[in-house]
Amino acid sequence: MDSDNRIPENKKLTTFNVVTGIILAGGVVLTILRFTMGLGTVTNLDNNNPWGIWIGFDLLCGVALAAGGYVTSATCYIFGLKRFHSAVRPAILTAFLGYALVVLALHYDVGRPWRLPYPVFYSPGTSSLLYEVGLCVFLYLTVLFIEYSPAAMEWLGFKKLRNVVVKLTLLLTIFGVVLSTLHQSSLGALFLIVPSKLHPLWYSSYLPVYFFISSMFAGMSMVIFEGSLAHRHLKDKMDETHLRENTGVVLGFGKAASFIMMGYVGIKIIGLSIDNNWHYLTTGWGLWYLLELIGFVLFPGILYAVGSREKNLTLIRVASLWTVLGIVLNRLNISVVAFNWHLPSAQRYCPSFMEIATSVFIVTLGIVIYRFIATRMPILHEHPDYRAH
Repeated sequence: MDSDNRIPENKKLTTFNVVTGIILAGGVVLTILRFTMGLGTVTNLDNNNPWGIWIGFDLLCGVALAAGGYVTSATCYIFGLKRFHSAVRPAILTAFLGYALVVLALHYDVGRPWRLPYPVFYSPGTSSLLYEVGLCVFLYLTVLFIEYSPAAMEWLGFKKLRNVVVKLTLLLTIFGVVLSTLHQSSLGALFLIVPSKLHPLWYSSYLPVYFFISSMFAGMSMVIFEGSLAHRHLKDKMDETHLRENTGVVLGFGKAASFIMMGYVGIKIIGLSIDNNWHYLTTGWGLWYLLELIGFVLFPGILYAVGSREKNLTLIRVASLWTVLGIVLNRLNISVVAFNWHLPSAQRYCPSFMEIATSVFIVTLGIVIYRFIATRMPILHEHPDYRAH
């Protein structure tokens, strides 16, 4: 073929573009079905199982994995570890998109989504734990938007406004950490009101503590995992600073995650002892619980420790993916698998194909938006006009 007639590289139909297009097109169809035909058309939810994977995966997992925003910004701006500075903007962007998509997913799950703002603006239920979660998520999403905005302002050329927002960085970081502490733990506290429905191995008065501590190593793992993908597929968008500091971010967060995960395992054992639930470990549920705790917390924690000691980046990145899968397993165990465990299998909730496809659509939408922003705005590199700052 003559060189003048070749298809430009950026217009070729790549596998990613084709698969993404199919998923997004299917998601649009499912969205139309959901909002025109009702929840019963696309879900297997009922009065006994009002919360499905749109809560268990899209909300609980989404919020936990978006914790990299507050973890990274606190590491850099509160604890003063400036060597993590290059990871702040990617982590903030991931967190912002994560929380935004959580709110989007809630519109699918709520029976009357147009009333979603009511608890915050019109009829606050200050005695409700769910109100506290909603309010904190709303406020933290606002904080994340402001923290992310300097990158957009640099791209748009709003220099004066950008300089004003940057001066608020420390205040926003502190506010974000406080809000994250509240709603990460409160998501676990939501399940304290259902002791008869949640299996005793997963039910504990320490659920708020479990959720908050696990969000820390979940956020660190997501920063490593997301950074690894960006380093592989968007390396041409990274400047020398990001490429140079990437190794330090992976090793630092890998070491910190290993310590927190070992502490988490110890706290879980203490909780198991206080509740005296040892006898459940000999059942089928006990084996599933041990698989979660040992296979997806203790084992990747050991991988993190070995990888950090040996400075093995590949091992740490494998551990980050393993940990992300473990967080997903934990949140789904609590909200779906071990929920209503005493009911016959015929009466228990099993997500429909359309529920799963909708969740895949929302995740894919987040990936597409991240890619669009990261390839255009100064997320993985410093804007040349602001390097002195």
